[in-house]
Amino acid sequence: MAFIGLAVLWPVLSVVAILIRMKMPGGPVIFKQKRVGRGGRLFTMYKFRSMTVGHGGSSVSVAGESRITPLGAKLRRYKLDELPELWNVLIGDMSFVGPRPDVPGYADNLTGDDREVLRLRPGITGPASLKYRDEEELLARQPDPQRYNDEVIFPDKVRINRYYLHHYSFIKDIQMIFCTVLGRRMKYNNELI
Repeated sequence: MAFIGLAVLWPVLSVVAILIRMKMPGGPVIFKQKRVGRGGRLFTMYKFRSMTVGHGGSSVSVAGESRITPLGAKLRRYKLDELPELWNVLIGDMSFVGPRPDVPGYADNLTGDDREVLRLRPGITGPASLKYRDEEELLARQPDPQRYNDEVIFPDKVRINRYYLHHYSFIKDIQMIFCTVLGRRMKYNNELI
């Protein structure tokens, strides 16, 4: 399916790559970053670049940051920056649905029962991704975005991903993919995500 997605979306991928070259010169088109995958193993995740080169900022992104370019903000809003992750799915580092892969320092530092989420292959979308689809805007409203992420959002994502692990449903996975593509919400574990 990832191969078909890449084959069908190559015109979109090409247009986005050209726009990044034109609007954000001086840097790569593809952003590569080490992420924590299944079993705590590090892998390289690929995305379209949406930030300025050499920004040196936090691992937590907040809407309206100067390091996010105008084109990058649009790519992020419509999730187009994530299309290269289809390559990660194709080579087996990721799946379509699962927990979002974290940067080192989060998932790899989980303790106790929370570590069981590392049994899952990370995904392009998932229940926590759907619930926090507006995460950057939510963080922008917080006095201390990093702290809010670490104390509120991240623990809630772990809770949701643990539920996903124990209540896997192929039908729910398909529903999550459609909700992601269409920008819709769905009921999951008695909450609207």
